Amino acid sequence: MVAQEKNSFKHLKLIFAIIICLGAGFWGSFFTTPAIPTWYASLTKPSFNPPNWLFGPVWTTLFILMGISLYLIWREGFEKPLIKKGMMIFAVQLIFNIAWSMLFFGLKSPLLGLIDIILLWLLIVSTIMTFKKINALAAYLLIPYLAWVSFASVLNFFIFRLN
Repeated sequence: MVAQEKNSFKHLKLIFAIIICLGAGFWGSFFTTPAIPTWYASLTKPSFNPPNWLFGPVWTTLFILMGISLYLIWREGFEKPLIKKGMMIFAVQLIFNIAWSMLFFGLKSPLLGLIDIILLWLLIVSTIMTFKKINALAAYLLIPYLAWVSFASVLNFFIFRLN
């Protein structure tokens, strides 16, 4: 019975970690969604700009992977300093992720978005490096996120330059 309760708690931790990350995406969408058919549609975009329908599924997948990664670190315990550090960096990068939507779409500022996304990229790298010391799989699950944010950084830069 005790083992079953521990498994239930582990599953709740996993679900909660995923919900935290999806919640960040949901929060960011409050700034993104209204701007897409209006302001964003009016911008000049580079030829490699993906279609708008692609962003939702990509971000949903990335937020789920981020949640699993967070869970893998969280289940190691919260008493160790390295775990606390990793989770703190993760939390800060998640805040910068939300902030990008607020700055780029909410304030309609590709320049502020570009500054934020560069800092976000550095925070993701720092998260990966810290997580790798705790759980390699947790770090590897963040590689697609880093790749997408790398692409988004280039896209943000070109949108800034073209507008």
